[in-house]
Amino acid sequence: MEPSNILALIILISGIIGIIIIKAVGNLLKSRAKRTESVIDDIILSSIGKPLILFLIIITVYSTLATSTLIPPEYTWILDNRYLLVCITILATWIFWSFVKNVANQYEEYILQSATNEAGIRFYHFFRSTFSYIVWIIAGIIILKILNVDITPLLAAGGIVGIAAGFAGKDILGNFFSGALLAADQPFRIGDRIQVQDYIGDVIAIGPRSTRIQTLDSQLITIPNSILTNDVVINYAEPDLKMKVRINIGVAYGSDIQKVKTILFRIADEIIKTGLCLGDPKPSVFFLEFAESSLNLQMIVWTEKYTMTYEIRDFINCRIQMEFQREGIEIPFPQMDVHMNK
Repeated sequence: MEPSNILALIILISGIIGIIIIKAVGNLLKSRAKRTESVIDDIILSSIGKPLILFLIIITVYSTLATSTLIPPEYTWILDNRYLLVCITILATWIFWSFVKNVANQYEEYILQSATNEAGIRFYHFFRSTFSYIVWIIAGIIILKILNVDITPLLAAGGIVGIAAGFAGKDILGNFFSGALLAADQPFRIGDRIQVQDYIGDVIAIGPRSTRIQTLDSQLITIPNSILTNDVVINYAEPDLKMKVRINIGVAYGSDIQKVKTILFRIADEIIKTGLCLGDPKPSVFFLEFAESSLNLQMIVWTEKYTMTYEIRDFINCRIQMEFQREGIEIPFPQMDVHMNK
């Protein structure tokens, strides 16, 4: 065996032993880091672990091939230092990206609580949604520079392709940009009940392209993010959990309005005692209009259980029906009298 090949074999064996040792040391450090109160050591070890092992494998293989005579002359371009630099750039970007992402995940609650204003919170969420794209685009540009690729034609071609892709996939791109805007603006959060167009439901997932809500019928609906940024969205959980529940009632002409109001306030007190509605703000009853066939009133109660508005309406309507029948108050319905002359 040639001396160069013997040296290459020694390098290969040494590299494998080194990788095993580094792996064992890494596992030992991780187990010790879990027992400490600080989390920064866990983040560092988690960020550099896999990239470091992969780097050692690449260096071992590269050094072995560069020392040996196993590669034919027509394939020696594989050992060009530029390709090694490309691998190092990718691994360094991986470590940086993983470290920043792990720090953001670990300290997100602290960062949001420390933000001095709403703009800072929105910037943080925008940063979270765009950080990965920015980092890997910069890494791609650096790699092209290392490979001595002139990016000017690529930028020109990219502009043309971008225009074509913009027309062909404008909806897809629009949804991704809308997802970034939703992350920055935060008009709603997971768990909030929202209304978009004719759909009412609870937000269960907010993705980069679409948002999923579970309707009151337990149906899962996927809404493109572009609709959420361009349409009116009602968030029943903001600015707080209190919301009005309005009950419209019509009674026949000739009914005693004060008596009707007394009954409605009594029903409001009953539902407050159940815990479904709040006593503060107090319930209200308004006599709104003289309609064609009825005197129209509106009863307003407040609740923090915005997910139970149907149950609240059901309770109140059932009580109204029962109390009006007992008190002899007529609930009218549209009717027409026809008089015929002989």
